[in-house]
Amino acid sequence: MSEAGVALVTGGATGIGAACARRLSADGYRIALHYRSSEEKAQKLLKELPGSFSVRANLSDKEEVDAAIKTIKAEAGSVDVLVNNAGYNVNAPMLTMNLDQYDAVAQLARGTWYLTKMVLRRFMFRKSSGRIINISSVVGHTGNAGQIPYTMAKAGLDAFTKSLSQELAGREILVNSVAPGFIETEMTEELSEEIKTSILDRIPQGRMGTAEEVADVVSFLANRAAYVNGSVIHVNGGMYGG
Repeated sequence: MSEAGVALVTGGATGIGAACARRLSADGYRIALHYRSSEEKAQKLLKELPGSFSVRANLSDKEEVDAAIKTIKAEAGSVDVLVNNAGYNVNAPMLTMNLDQYDAVAQLARGTWYLTKMVLRRFMFRKSSGRIINISSVVGHTGNAGQIPYTMAKAGLDAFTKSLSQELAGREILVNSVAPGFIETEMTEELSEEIKTSILDRIPQGRMGTAEEVADVVSFLANRAAYVNGSVIHVNGGMYGG
């Protein structure tokens, strides 16, 4: 990818998304930083990313995704790398979770599919190479009690990666997943010490990963992985090997 490339990072204002935005910016990309509600954090992060810009959208809303694509086209023309990082979770056992809670998770997965389709159209129109990098999760492979819609969505994202890579074979558009394990983010900081200890007991390396360690793999897939396609790369300290 050239230094003039554009990388769209969804859910890019915090956590893993923010780390990916910083790393790809350091790699020379202009960042289209997507957020839904974290405007203040997005604008603060943009100050670290030369030449970049933000785009707000609820990915569950088709019209908002269409508007976001128009904004990106006006600002940058096209996208070279798409990092599908945005996610949403509801913690509740299946017997107490209601359909609205399930739909809130499922609709974001639907929105990721639609956004990717719109970006892919630009790839095809330009007849040029591109990279689609999906941020899934180890729990899409191991399961996790109380997170059934989330684990379904993340497992589906990896299946999406494998199927789309086959559809695009031979077009120089590579599609891969990065599946983080337990990563130090604002979400994990809120966990009790008891839960953190139980998590660390499951990780052979004895620590949680960092968002930057996930971003390193995203950078590799965006810039150097010319023969990696349809793969799920696990970043979890040995907790799960696939």
